[in-house]
Amino acid sequence: MLKRTYEGQDCNLARSLEVIGERWSLLIVRSALLGVKRFDGFTGHLQIARNILTSRLARLVELGIMEKVPYQDKPVRYEYPLTPMGRDLATAVIALMQWGDRNLPLEQGPPRRAEHIGCDGHVHVRLGCGKCDREVHGEEVAVRRIR
Repeated sequence: MLKRTYEGQDCNLARSLEVIGERWSLLIVRSALLGVKRFDGFTGHLQIARNILTSRLARLVELGIMEKVPYQDKPVRYEYPLTPMGRDLATAVIALMQWGDRNLPLEQGPPRRAEHIGCDGHVHVRLGCGKCDREVHGEEVAVRRIR
């Protein structure tokens, strides 16, 4: 697992990785985006050990990415829906899916596709310029330090 802090690094990517950089955390978020909310659903969907899932869910709740909401009293059981902060990770998850489809293609094609609920169209993450509003490609991007 990556360290949770990156001493001496002033980096927005490192700060994000402190939250979602551990592989199970992002896969849990992906499963939640697919509609999984309950502990047993996550274990079945991910084939993850219960102790690891317990730890990662607690951390995601602590960070405000998921909520812990009771859905049953006897015994007490919980659902773990995404918060707005967690749902906002859909952009990153879809971007990583697209990257994998382009750079690590499977012979039989991708196993999942992001679709627009309103029309069933394919959802794509694209880069766009905030000044001229034009679509930008990776080779046209420079990441610069601004402070």
